[in-house]
Amino acid sequence: MHGNWAEALGVPSFETRWFLPRYQPIRSGDWEIQIGRNILAQGYWGPTSFMAEVPVLLRAGETWMSITPLEIESQTIGLALAHGHVVIMGLGMGWAAGAAALHEKVTQVTVIERDPEVLALHRELDLFGQLPDAARAKLRVLQGDALEWRADTPVDLLMPDIWLPLISDGRVEEVRRMQANVQAGAIYFWGQELEIARHARAAGLALDAAGIMATIARVGLPLIGPGYPGHAAIVDAVARRWMRERWLPTTTI
Repeated sequence: MHGNWAEALGVPSFETRWFLPRYQPIRSGDWEIQIGRNILAQGYWGPTSFMAEVPVLLRAGETWMSITPLEIESQTIGLALAHGHVVIMGLGMGWAAGAAALHEKVTQVTVIERDPEVLALHRELDLFGQLPDAARAKLRVLQGDALEWRADTPVDLLMPDIWLPLISDGRVEEVRRMQANVQAGAIYFWGQELEIARHARAAGLALDAAGIMATIARVGLPLIGPGYPGHAAIVDAVARRWMRERWLPTTTI
């Protein structure tokens, strides 16, 4: 039936290799999960596709996150290159933490979440109970402030995802604050491709492989991404699709 809908609309049905938990409608304080149905959703860099169900996380009626192609693709590079001890800042809907725990090269996943209502929501949902025992054993969820939490064991990859808009000023500076406390070997943060594009343009650098590497060096953070196939083309495609003239002044960095 879903294939018939997609075919009638002339778009593909969305598919992903990543773990997607089963969600149910639930509320915790100002937060709630609702399930949308029969949605056309645009990818972060991929095409618009059809989704029969779209779980959505809302706060006081405002959408904060949804399990859509945009959300999934915007974490794909970090998840694909994840290894060792991964620290995720912001629990959100929990799918990225679950996907990281299933990665064979990941040995531990620590999730830092500040909001007690989000933590209570997840205790009732028990999304990680859908994981195999070996993956679930890698996970721990701690209450804390992403900008203040200090790592208690060495961290191989820091994955912050604490922002509501896809683009926001001061994001690189906030990642620097987290990194100062965590000292991760590598970083991949939400919206990273757009920040690379913004900083490259501010520095007068092209969005090709050389320009991206030079931009990462100027930012001064151990950002992963260039090791992902087609990375430069992805950065360019994402910038064209989502930037909408929200560039940085040319004096930035």
